[in-house]
Amino acid sequence: MNPRAVAARVVEQVLVHARYLDAALTETLGTRVRDAALVQEMSYGTLRWFDRLTAVAALFLDKPLKQKDQDVYALLLVGLYQLLFMRVARHAAVQETVEAAAALKKPWAKNLLNACLRAALREEARVQAAIAADPAAAFSHPAWLLEEIKRHWPENWAAILAANNERPPMVLRVNRLRQSRDRYLARLAQAGLAASSHPFSENAVVLESPVAVSELPGFAAGDVSVQDAAAQLAALLLDARAGARVLDACAAPGGKTGHLLEQAALAELVALDREPARVKLIEENLARLKLGAKTVTGDAANPAGWWDGQAFDRILADVPCSATGVIRRHPDIKVRRQPGDLPRLVATQEQILEGLWPLLKPGGKLLYATCSILPVENENRMTAFLRRHPDATEDVLTTEAGRARTVGRQILPGEAGMDGFYYARLRKN
Repeated sequence: MNPRAVAARVVEQVLVHARYLDAALTETLGTRVRDAALVQEMSYGTLRWFDRLTAVAALFLDKPLKQKDQDVYALLLVGLYQLLFMRVARHAAVQETVEAAAALKKPWAKNLLNACLRAALREEARVQAAIAADPAAAFSHPAWLLEEIKRHWPENWAAILAANNERPPMVLRVNRLRQSRDRYLARLAQAGLAASSHPFSENAVVLESPVAVSELPGFAAGDVSVQDAAAQLAALLLDARAGARVLDACAAPGGKTGHLLEQAALAELVALDREPARVKLIEENLARLKLGAKTVTGDAANPAGWWDGQAFDRILADVPCSATGVIRRHPDIKVRRQPGDLPRLVATQEQILEGLWPLLKPGGKLLYATCSILPVENENRMTAFLRRHPDATEDVLTTEAGRARTVGRQILPGEAGMDGFYYARLRKN
């Protein structure tokens, strides 16, 4: 199938059916699509620059396309992405995109696509003026999110938006049970892969250029995992000592679970997630690493359905959130996330905290983590929790990563090359 038509199908799945981009892409590429790398580039790029592309499309569409023709609309955006951002010969981009309409079984759309794409080329000054006049288009973020970020980060908002629109680095976590980071850097060099160490995680390695995991020395054997340096801080900040009983709540897909087991010889680690399919991902991840944990299907907010009554020394609460700190890795967040989602997410975060706190031993520690940059999900939640629970005290984090907040620390997207994450650690009195 025409790769542009495939990319349009992937984008349509996100726009119309609110599918996760990576899931839609994996499912589509599983059918052995030719030019898979091109499909991925166009799918991610179209969603990364969605708000800009829709502003440009609106200049040349006389009226919105019908709901049943959103695949054609997605194809138009894919075509505009090629013209504005890709190093593709312009005439070839137009021709291939127009021909892709037939692959979507909508040959009537050829004239529409041809007219819009050629007009975008011909009226470049008009396109640039429209982009400059609309902040959502200029920064390629939905207006509501743009305003939220500007309000909460008045000195950093422009850098955050720029970081969100960048291609993320590929960061690895070296399995310290197998080798040192220096040893693995040497293995990468021998394989012709340029890489460097990261300053904030003792196990983190940053590749100069992303590669398929099949090209990473020892990946299949569990010598290394793919995990951003900010996410790697979770296992380090939880401060789980040898012999501890640890709960990794909301654990799927298991990256942090594996890291916790690599860090210390724990007495027991319980990895919890609500969905059986996601628990299976944890088990697959641990099997590759040749590590063991007790995996449990259950709701962190309702321990009665799964908890065995034995308290934990450490709890990692990596709660569901808006994911506004990892937009560069998941650009579909810009499309799928809506302002009305925040109250629901906050309620879930509160329920999980209230459900988990009784499971912690006196003297134990709970690490609260999100990949959000919005205070309502971060320090506001911790401040409210501390106010409600006199038996909880902030255990101040000593890492230099990010910046101190009223409670906890916030890493903004792009700082030290990291994703956006928030961490706060609570001690039970």
